[in-house]
Amino acid sequence: MTRIIAGAARGIRLDVPDAGTRPTSDRVRESVFGALESMDAIDGARVLDLYAGSGALGLEAWSRGAAHVDLVERSRPAASVVGRNVNAVAKSLGAAGAAKVHQSAVRTFLGRASGPFDLVFTDPPYDLDDAAMTADLAALAPLLSEDAVVVIERAKRSNAPELDAAGLTLLREKTYGDTAVWWAQPAVTPSQSR
Repeated sequence: MTRIIAGAARGIRLDVPDAGTRPTSDRVRESVFGALESMDAIDGARVLDLYAGSGALGLEAWSRGAAHVDLVERSRPAASVVGRNVNAVAKSLGAAGAAKVHQSAVRTFLGRASGPFDLVFTDPPYDLDDAAMTADLAALAPLLSEDAVVVIERAKRSNAPELDAAGLTLLREKTYGDTAVWWAQPAVTPSQSR
């Protein structure tokens, strides 16, 4: 069972697509959100949840005080599940319209999106290759706010994301069983550091 762990929508059960997704475990979500709260990265944030699956990461952020959430999912059946979950959380929060589901490929969405986003979750399918992951992160980088945090989740056996090539720098990393998580931020260019 997947549910909202904390915040105003705590306890709301979330539907999970029948196939093709891998929901983030409660243990990993609790740890990730604990770190994000210590960074003060959630309250009032504009959130982007890429490869949304059930939408659990973006909706958890919304429950904990994010101002707006965009959830991107390519699979039509999974996007429909995300839509149902958005409606359930919106009903609990009394905040319809503050979350939007986009049934789209990630790169296509990023090519037409307008930022800035303050907090981004990217939990791609484990079979997404390294080059595609780097290209997605590079397409994301120009849409980030200056202090944005990007959370990347992959299989522990996967290679670490090529953050430098994507215009990001590592904040921290942690492994939970078979899951690896990296927290990153926009790289500071020489012109920004003056």
